[in-house]
Amino acid sequence: MSGIHLHWYLPTNGDSREIVGSGDDSPLGNGPSRSRFREASLDYLSLVAKTAETLGFEAVLTPTGTWCEDAWIVTAALAQVTTRLKFLVAFRPGLISPTLVAHQAATLQRISGGRLLLNVVTGGDPLEQKRFGDHLGHDQRYERTGEFLEILRGVVLPAGSGRRFDFRGKHYDIEGAQIDFGKWPLPDIFFGGASGAAQAVAARHVDTYLVWGESPATEAARIGHVRELAAAQGRKLSFGICLHVISRDTEAQAWEEAERLLERLTPERIAQAQAILARTESAGQRRMNALHSDSGTAALTARSVRDLEISPHLWAGYGLVRGGAGIAIVGSHEQVASLIEEYHAVGFDHFILSGQPHVEEAYHFAEGALAVLKSKGLLAA
Repeated sequence: MSGIHLHWYLPTNGDSREIVGSGDDSPLGNGPSRSRFREASLDYLSLVAKTAETLGFEAVLTPTGTWCEDAWIVTAALAQVTTRLKFLVAFRPGLISPTLVAHQAATLQRISGGRLLLNVVTGGDPLEQKRFGDHLGHDQRYERTGEFLEILRGVVLPAGSGRRFDFRGKHYDIEGAQIDFGKWPLPDIFFGGASGAAQAVAARHVDTYLVWGESPATEAARIGHVRELAAAQGRKLSFGICLHVISRDTEAQAWEEAERLLERLTPERIAQAQAILARTESAGQRRMNALHSDSGTAALTARSVRDLEISPHLWAGYGLVRGGAGIAIVGSHEQVASLIEEYHAVGFDHFILSGQPHVEEAYHFAEGALAVLKSKGLLAA
């Protein structure tokens, strides 16, 4: 097992001292909360990126969706104001040619000095997919993703080699393609999906399989299954997990912050977000939704903050209004570091973390839990 790779998140849909949603919901609902909203300006995103680089994070995830700024353009801009930080660029494979993605990736590798990583997001919101003209069903989208990734790897051929790549499948017909990366490699490919169709694609095509965090025991069983699928293909994968963090000097302070975040969520905003998230075709999103589905919206807002603790120090409050990763690690710096170490022990090497606001929370985590992990020699060199 390799060391721990710590990554941060770029809030390209805006930031706040409250939980900002991701999806079709408005960032914070209406009312006074909007005065505390931070727009995703280039200046602010530059601040987040430079903060992550200064604090020792390896990369930042640049998300994709119509609810946030375009990941490729933001990454190209921020690569110019950083020197070491890598960028995990998320994109939808069904909405762009695999040859064009290879071309964009080769260009970004050159202008960034090899600091690009790729995050393939097949998509799970049927309404958003239709906005782009994509009407394929769930399993068909993953079938297309498999073809896309086969082409993406196949077109990477050096100039002057005389070789070209041809492919004819159900979803793509490619003739004579060739993209030269020069001295840089094709970036590592990160990919997530909880369904059987997604796991089959991961086993065959990707470098790192991503999950949205649940308990270590649950995740151990899941990645064990994907590891077996990959082994059957003669391949080995690394594994990554996406989590929010609330890391403080004491456990009590961390839970006080979680309680403050929960108190800011109105019943109306929770109901709006849950209605949007309920329409998902994503198996992973359904798993997130199920973590707090035992009560209605009114009951959720009335419960104690600890009633949303699904496992020791794992809090499901983010998932009330935010799509995607809905779980936060909450605790003292030592407790947060210990839980990350526990996830690492079951097989996770990559940790994509976030916390709001993303500048301040990056400092809380880096000066606390990150320092603890570093002192134990657990971080990747």
